Amino acid sequence: MRQHEGFAGATPLKPQFENANLPPKQKKKRPSPITLRLTDNEREKLKVAAGDMPVSAYIRKCVFGDNAAPRKKRQSHKPVADQEAIARILSMLGQTRIANNLNQIAYHANCGTLLLDDDTRKQIKETCAYIAFMRVKLIEALGLKEEH
Repeated sequence: MRQHEGFAGATPLKPQFENANLPPKQKKKRPSPITLRLTDNEREKLKVAAGDMPVSAYIRKCVFGDNAAPRKKRQSHKPVADQEAIARILSMLGQTRIANNLNQIAYHANCGTLLLDDDTRKQIKETCAYIAFMRVKLIEALGLKEEH
């Protein structure tokens, strides 16, 4: 049995992938930090005064009181739901030549030398189904829910 069998009816790629070649969005610039030099003794007093709070939060509270703007919390990275499934997908990717084949197709399409006979069309569709199958499996393995 060939590796890619069993996913011929895989879900089509989502529209958000159509814009995958667009440049990434630029991040918002954060304001530059303010530096405050303290002696070792002053730093220790500040840590004791802050207690369980982070020192920077304590300083903001001292300076701005209750008017301090709430801080954005970073999103923590979720652990992978199924490590074995991720390993299988990465193994499948390593055994294929999808990236090289797609690069060759793109090259010939850009040069105007891509011949689209029935066999080539079949291979392109097969590859798209293979990629869609891997996407679904990665979403499952990561424990993410697919948007509908």
